[in-house]
Amino acid sequence: MKKLTAEFIGTFWLVLGGCGSAVLAAAFPNVGIGLLGVSLAFGLTVLTIAYSLGHISGAHLNPAVSVGLWMGGRFAGKDLFPYIVAQILGATTAAGVLYIIATGNGSAIGNFAANGYGEHSPGGYSLLAALVTEVVMTFMFLIVILGATDEKAPKGFAGLAIGLALTLIHLISIPVTNTSVNPARSISQAIFVGGWAIEQLWLFILAPIVGALLAGIAYKFIGDKKI
Repeated sequence: MKKLTAEFIGTFWLVLGGCGSAVLAAAFPNVGIGLLGVSLAFGLTVLTIAYSLGHISGAHLNPAVSVGLWMGGRFAGKDLFPYIVAQILGATTAAGVLYIIATGNGSAIGNFAANGYGEHSPGGYSLLAALVTEVVMTFMFLIVILGATDEKAPKGFAGLAIGLALTLIHLISIPVTNTSVNPARSISQAIFVGGWAIEQLWLFILAPIVGALLAGIAYKFIGDKKI
């Protein structure tokens, strides 16, 4: 339960900090933080949780990360479902808190930082572009995670590498999909938006899982080599 509670809190912070910055601060009059600020916010949530709760649960904060670590032989299969449930609950609770805050001045929630493709992509990118983006970005995210947490890697820097990787991923892919690479983050926002966000949610569950599985397989091949 300590590990699951840590995953709940960590994923709560990821969604509240990342999606909260997008909903509340990205385009705030005169001092909006923009794409760069939102990208940094997502990276900072992972960075701060990695160093504060990583020693308890591993700070996965993402069903795709848990799946990728399992495929890479770093995570027990028996813990996979409980972790994913805790992550989705943490993300959804954060989205609920964000909804209360965002509507506190009488405003509508708009797209609520939900992920989308086609007409719901920030840049109007197609389903294929969104699919490729989410698979590749999640693949690279898991490669960084698996590599940075490898026993052969320099100690104490994993959280920094992972947080910066997530920042970079957002810098690349916010214009395409609003950046998911995390099914829990996508589910939580889609619940409150409904309609099109629920209809397109399948891609932001499927693509990150596929990318994570591929990364787990790939790192088994490259990571077992002798240095």
